[in-house]
Amino acid sequence: MSQPSTFGGRPHTPPPGTSVPELLVARFRSQARRLTWCAIVLIAVAGATGYLYGNLPAPLENWMLLLAASLLVIVLVILPFLLWLSRLYTITNRRVIARWGLVRRQQAELPHARGYAISVRRGPMQRIFGAGTITLKNGIDAPLRLLNVPSVTLVQETLGDQIEVGQILAHRDEQASSGLIPTAPTNPAAIPPQA
Repeated sequence: MSQPSTFGGRPHTPPPGTSVPELLVARFRSQARRLTWCAIVLIAVAGATGYLYGNLPAPLENWMLLLAASLLVIVLVILPFLLWLSRLYTITNRRVIARWGLVRRQQAELPHARGYAISVRRGPMQRIFGAGTITLKNGIDAPLRLLNVPSVTLVQETLGDQIEVGQILAHRDEQASSGLIPTAPTNPAAIPPQA
């Protein structure tokens, strides 16, 4: 059986029978364009607080203004930022991993060797910024959704390449374990001399 070609930047595959270490291909978060509103709110709250501090009408006091500004910043700036920061996607040469959650961390994985369908959904704003939502379905597990992925076309192509290489390696290793193709010797001294 021949090795997969290395055209298009694909990695070289190891000889049959040798283990393949898990290597990081990509790690990314959702596109941060939604945090633009958080930045605008932060600037507006800071400006309004600075302008109104010391200039409030008689029944209101400065500590009330600072408390209201703090609550707005926590709810409209810090919480959305932490939610964005808590969602992380990782692609390795063996699987896709999605992690999310602030208090209760959750994780979903999908191995490349089992294969899955890749579908991409892009709204008008996502098209402008080059983002999209990728849904991975293998027909067995619940679909894995990668939300608001930056450079969605590149990620989709990378996932397609990883599925192909993962299935080739799984098929080759299955044939090697059944004895259909020879495996690489583990001890270099055990290689018989050539005549």
